[in-house]
Amino acid sequence: MKSKISEKDLPLTEAVFYILLALRHPNHGYGIIQEVGEMTEQRVVLGAGTLYGAIQTLEKKGWISVYNEEAGSRKKKEYLITETGREVFFAERERLTELLENAKQME
Repeated sequence: MKSKISEKDLPLTEAVFYILLALRHPNHGYGIIQEVGEMTEQRVVLGAGTLYGAIQTLEKKGWISVYNEEAGSRKKKEYLITETGREVFFAERERLTELLENAKQME
């Protein structure tokens, strides 16, 4: 199977990395903001504009999809990472692991 990842896809921004990680299970926008904040001890705080701009981009790329949409005036949506999104996430994790392993040479 040919990879859908292009050289332009990596490296991920820190925000996108954490958004994909937070979508390993169905999650909505506010839940993503909360989870990323908790994971990073509030070092990474996603603003609504950053989050929803990234969600639109990630949906267009096919890295995430709508998992569930609540009926009503605000139509709260839950998102979930796709297989393509997982592939990109793990490629980035591998890249970061290489960086860390090489950095250990400074010890």
